[in-house]
Amino acid sequence: MSSGGHRRLDIEEVGDVTVARFIDKKILDETNIQIIGNQLFGLVDEDKRGKIVLDFSNVEYLSSAALGKLITMDKKVKAAKGKLRLCSIRPDIYEVFAITKLNKLFDIHENQEKALEGF
Repeated sequence: MSSGGHRRLDIEEVGDVTVARFIDKKILDETNIQIIGNQLFGLVDEDKRGKIVLDFSNVEYLSSAALGKLITMDKKVKAAKGKLRLCSIRPDIYEVFAITKLNKLFDIHENQEKALEGF
């Protein structure tokens, strides 16, 4: 794990899939978003993980800066020929994805179980 701050992600291996669960309920703070971004990018850049599920079950609020990190993450995963799936996004957060058309960019699943299916 990269140094600098606490872990903001709970990482779990499910077979050959990496499940990253966000620990924070609100992802707003610029510093936290940097740390989250670095930890996410590290999964691809350093750990060379190819199959990643981001689990939003704890997340109640997401800032637009956090969305920016997710978009960068998606690009990184695609560039590395990997796959990124998102799951357990609350309806009010999903609405933000829908408004910004990010629900078209990301592969979003209802829950972790569904996200892991046929990966």
